[in-house]
Amino acid sequence: MSSIIRSALSGSRRLYHPALNAVRAMSASGPTPPFTTLSISQPASHVTHVELHRPDKRNAMNKAFWSEMIDCFNQITEDPECRVVVLSGAGKIFTSGIDLMDVAGALLDPVADDAARKAWTTHHIILKFQESFSVIEKCPKPVIAAVHGGCIGGGVDMVTACDIRLCTQDAWFQVKEVDIGLAADVGTLQRLPTVIGSRSLVNELALTARKMYSDEAMSCGLVSRVLPDKETMLTAAMEIAGEIAARSPVAVQGTKINLVYSRDHSVSDSLDYMATWNMSMLQTQDLAKSAQAAIEKKSPKDVLFSKL
Repeated sequence: MSSIIRSALSGSRRLYHPALNAVRAMSASGPTPPFTTLSISQPASHVTHVELHRPDKRNAMNKAFWSEMIDCFNQITEDPECRVVVLSGAGKIFTSGIDLMDVAGALLDPVADDAARKAWTTHHIILKFQESFSVIEKCPKPVIAAVHGGCIGGGVDMVTACDIRLCTQDAWFQVKEVDIGLAADVGTLQRLPTVIGSRSLVNELALTARKMYSDEAMSCGLVSRVLPDKETMLTAAMEIAGEIAARSPVAVQGTKINLVYSRDHSVSDSLDYMATWNMSMLQTQDLAKSAQAAIEKKSPKDVLFSKL
């Protein structure tokens, strides 16, 4: 991560703590400068917590948010200390989605000389918004979404770009865009069908804008766990993050990259890509270290892996 985020985390690096203690270390009083919509912390070794932090606005996604997400995850990608990310929201809900009052002018009525130039400008804005969530998918570090309360509109776009999703019992998901007169355009329509595997259900959710509650989200595969409350969910997210962070970063990041690649390519192409990937990655010292730990019946947490 860049020196900006690194300075915000100074003094907080420490050995892995039990997940509950890590959750208590995740509380933040406000956004982490220079960000105005995100709070960044490191509650445990090699774990970065990114918290949407506009609780008074229900974590609505204003103009600053879209740029800050790109900057944040680009920095996380380059941070050799980070091996896994937990993404959550401050306040009463995860996110209410796009802040229409803040972005409507630039998005719906861009300043330009004619219709073609307005369209060109709008196209550029949409591509930037798409990158704000694609950057999560492109980040080689696994991202765990921890959703409580409402996850509305852009929130669904965001969590479908994450690798693991947990939610609370009171959580609900809503592809809200048709209710405000547009088609979802930053990832839901492209990623949700592969996440839950049912075209019929995706079509129903996207065309009716109805709410999907936690039990249905669990049964269709949108989330892998439903927890009683936010603290319990964050504890579970930290436990998963701790397990991932304890493994070889070469193995973990290679696994994510190949999982994403295989989703979008044939089995044959994906196997070829995997072979090309591992012809160099198998030369890592992490393989011998992990094998030796298994022989000695040690936990992966007892193995010291180099930074990546």
